[in-house]
Amino acid sequence: QVQVAEFGGGLVQPGGSLTLSCVPSGIAFENQVMAWYRQVPGKERERVGFIGPRGATSEAPSVKGRFSISRDNVKNTVFLQMNNLKPEDTAIYYCAVVKSPSNSWGQGTQVTVSS
Repeated sequence: QVQVAEFGGGLVQPGGSLTLSCVPSGIAFENQVMAWYRQVPGKERERVGFIGPRGATSEAPSVKGRFSISRDNVKNTVFLQMNNLKPEDTAIYYCAVVKSPSNSWGQGTQVTVSS
């Protein structure tokens, strides 16, 4: 059974930084595409970016240049480094194991950007 756990959310001031971590289990992590999403209540879940097994990444235009995704295949962990945070980045952030027919999701972690 695939399980996904996110860590690292919290309150941060505009312009600040935060790093989220994601630890999945029940998968062959080194072969797996992983993704980060975020969701604001009342809006659709938005993909922030993803990372392939060998580290190739793609980030959404709204976060490109501010957010970066990385992975540690020894520690089976994916990271979302968020810099220069803005109030509009406030959301619940979810980590996903990308697979067919449907992704496996974590429970989400709240990120609030506010002064």
